[in-house]
Amino acid sequence: VCEYYAENAERMLANQPIETEYIKSYVAYRPYGVLLSIMPWNFPFWQVFRFAASALMAGNTAILKHANCVPQCALACERLFLDAGSPPHLLQNLFIHHDEIEEIISNPVIKGVALTGSTRAGQIVGGFAGKYLKPVVLELGGSDPYVVLEDANMDTVINACVGGKMLNVGQSCIGAKRFIVVEKRHEEFVERYSSQLRQYKMGDPSDAATTLAPMARHDLRDELHNQVVSSCDKGAQLVIGGVVPDHPGAFYPPTVLTNVTKGMSAYDEELFGPVASIIRVQDVDEALFVANDTAYGLGGAVFTQDLALGERIAERGIEAGAVFVNDFVKSDPRLPFGGINLSGLGRELGDVGIKEFTNTKTIVVASA
Repeated sequence: VCEYYAENAERMLANQPIETEYIKSYVAYRPYGVLLSIMPWNFPFWQVFRFAASALMAGNTAILKHANCVPQCALACERLFLDAGSPPHLLQNLFIHHDEIEEIISNPVIKGVALTGSTRAGQIVGGFAGKYLKPVVLELGGSDPYVVLEDANMDTVINACVGGKMLNVGQSCIGAKRFIVVEKRHEEFVERYSSQLRQYKMGDPSDAATTLAPMARHDLRDELHNQVVSSCDKGAQLVIGGVVPDHPGAFYPPTVLTNVTKGMSAYDEELFGPVASIIRVQDVDEALFVANDTAYGLGGAVFTQDLALGERIAERGIEAGAVFVNDFVKSDPRLPFGGINLSGLGRELGDVGIKEFTNTKTIVVASA
């Protein structure tokens, strides 16, 4: 991501001429100044650089408030910039508690705020930004729908859905959360998907044979388990997993739930871990209704061999910030990244992301 913006930022931020009756008129993109960046624990390096590469190349500087549980990562991010020869304080780490964030945002020195985190954190920080009239980018949670149509290539489906679910043990905002499968492919999907997840081996993360690492914290594991139990109490069927292992660490087994319906945690809420909700639907219309029956809108995917249909569904059918056809959702420096609704606002990455923290300034030159 750093190389991408080093190679492309000058082009992206070039003045844009506008033809008018004046001698000259154009749009210039000028940096805001000092930004506050609030980052999460689940990808403690990538998410910092995803923000910083574009924001700093646009001419801003940044204060980093990282998650409290990754202080060494925070210091390492700051040190990496210094080791690369950047000016002191281009990216300045700041160890503060959550209850000090409003004071920081209210300071006139801070000209903008970026947060990646939970929806609740986004509501709080977004509220502070609104209170003090600071531009803000919020990249929040998601409940990404993966729609599997009747003509889908099931090998492609399984590979993408397993990868999209199990990345970082399911602790990813753009991870696959809800698998919406048409009736004629439902049984096959459940059988093959569950078979793949059974292959994951729990163990020491430093052991090359381990394929299932623990979750980040015990409280997060326990919250996820409670969502599974609550869903089963309301009628969801447990295919695999769903039992807290008697093993040191915050491990949770890959878990598959079927018969998932509205009103269950597995349908309505974000499941931030290795738990898959499978929802059976009759046809494309019902699949799109279920896909959009959520308060979130970060990412989504559709699987079909009819690429024209897949593209129409991606563009006009699924309401989200990014929709992939026949692959799982991922962030790419070349493409804008972000969500709608409770998944946030604004964009990172791409040529859109680098302009989020710039003043789009109109310049007009008239004759003397």
